[in-house]
Amino acid sequence: MRDRLSPEIVAFLRDAKDFVMLGHDAIELSAPHIYLSVLPSLSPSSTIAKTFWPKFRNVPTYDVTGIHRSRGPLLQMSGHAGKVISVAFSPDGNRVVSGSLDKAVRIWDARTGDLLIDPLEGHRNTVSSVAFSPDGAVVVSGSLDETIRLWNAKTGELMMDPLDGHSDGVLCVAFSPDGAQIISGSMDHTLRLWDAKTGNPLLHAFEGHTGNVNTVMFSPDGRRVVSGSDDKTIRLWNVLTGEEVMDPLSGHTSIVQSVAFSPDGTRVVSGSNDRTIRLWDARTGAPIIDPLVGHTDLVLSVAFSPDGTRIASGSADKTVRLWDAATGRPVMQPFEGHGDYVLSAGFSPDGRTVVSGSADKTIRLWSANAMDAMPSPDAAPSDTDLHDGTLSLGSQLKALVDNENSTPGTSVKSSKTLSESPQGHGGRVLCVAFTPDGTQVVSGSEDKTVLLWSAQMGASVLDPLQGHRSPVTCIAVSPDGSCIASGSADETIYLWDARTGRQVGDPLSGHGRSVQSLVFSPDGMQIISGSSSRNLTRWDTNRLWIRGRHTPALECNDGRTADGASQGTQQRDLLRRILSGWSPDRLWLDPALGCPDR
Repeated sequence: MRDRLSPEIVAFLRDAKDFVMLGHDAIELSAPHIYLSVLPSLSPSSTIAKTFWPKFRNVPTYDVTGIHRSRGPLLQMSGHAGKVISVAFSPDGNRVVSGSLDKAVRIWDARTGDLLIDPLEGHRNTVSSVAFSPDGAVVVSGSLDETIRLWNAKTGELMMDPLDGHSDGVLCVAFSPDGAQIISGSMDHTLRLWDAKTGNPLLHAFEGHTGNVNTVMFSPDGRRVVSGSDDKTIRLWNVLTGEEVMDPLSGHTSIVQSVAFSPDGTRVVSGSNDRTIRLWDARTGAPIIDPLVGHTDLVLSVAFSPDGTRIASGSADKTVRLWDAATGRPVMQPFEGHGDYVLSAGFSPDGRTVVSGSADKTIRLWSANAMDAMPSPDAAPSDTDLHDGTLSLGSQLKALVDNENSTPGTSVKSSKTLSESPQGHGGRVLCVAFTPDGTQVVSGSEDKTVLLWSAQMGASVLDPLQGHRSPVTCIAVSPDGSCIASGSADETIYLWDARTGRQVGDPLSGHGRSVQSLVFSPDGMQIISGSSSRNLTRWDTNRLWIRGRHTPALECNDGRTADGASQGTQQRDLLRRILSGWSPDRLWLDPALGCPDR
């Protein structure tokens, strides 16, 4: 039917769905006329807005510069009558399977959110785990009714009698990479291996855990299985023998809820009730990096992206987070929207989408593309966004930062919360600047530190740069991006190596009062600084970095201007002229261009 609809109708229906998702609270709880309250929140380009605004001219409007609603899910699927315990993508990425407390398995269209077939019913208790076979033809489900069932993924028919062998509830199931075997973990503390074609058990039960086995997964080569348990350990097993291949991986201080192999089989990721995520060497069992910390409640689900570069995690704090698998730093902002625990999360086969299942009975799809999480940069943050030690470049309000505490003429245009790291500023952010290539942002704060952030990932890339004894009031970056200059109320300027964070030379002193503004010359050979003592100072970077001299190259005390303009206005004007290409030598040699007669 979709093929028979015009593009305009398809666009309208998509927009209508977004409208309903945006205003579902008002639609569900209030009289129909309240739906109109959603209209002011719509983008002017919205088909719904274009259609209905002309008909309801008395609906109040608001015009606030740069308000940006945090990006919601791409799609939401509702239909389960109970908590959604487990979700997974099909191998082609076109379908999502879910298992629920309502005892049913459901298969959804990942593009539209529609239910593809009737719910798969037969389990007598909670469906705790679901997965597609590698060819997408079969769905396996494990249940607290102590059985495992195999379903035809197209018709929903049960393919054989339930697999029966565990003596307590089945908590997790997974297919082998070739689809020939199934591994399951249970509340009876064991793992069991099954023939996916016949349903017959293979080998003996894998024994070793002393608590519930909450999570299992095959290695990419199918030779090993990893499991996590209530006993706080992670264990690796030989599939041919059912024996452990090394000592248990210990480090978590509470229940291990979820584990996964990296796509190349060299790493294991684990999530725990201790609120941390850990990465392990799958060959030695050694931890790889420090625990990933950020969730404020139990970590209930973890998964690697198909290329192994990122990790998705779902938590009892109701969020889904993405992490850089190499550094452990957060990637993007947390996905927020679920109304209850996120019990399951995973990537689509192309890595561009994350699926999550929640105790709020819904399944949601999120864009894992960092650029999708950023609105178009048509404005920049106001200083109301820079108030709590978190550098939030326009995640809620965006306005031009162009005052005495930032580099004049620099417009900050972004929309990512850059401080998801525990190393965020401890005071108000007073100044920000982009590096010349736009990949990083530098910030200065009341906490006396300078931080360097990844503009794409939203995480600090160096430890805080410490040295100033008073708030950092201005920041500048050299044209080649190699050096950061920071000015402070302590009357000094510090130079930092942008790659290592190390201080370059001694602090530059000479201003008698707080340094208020900084700028590099276009060739990077000179720095101009302005202070509240009403002077501008030029520093020769060759002498600063090579000869170790830290005296001004030339100083101009301006005290007043011919037209009575304030010192801040004149300093900004001078700096803008330099940025526009004025030669610093000419500027300082010609009093008419900068220094008025005293």
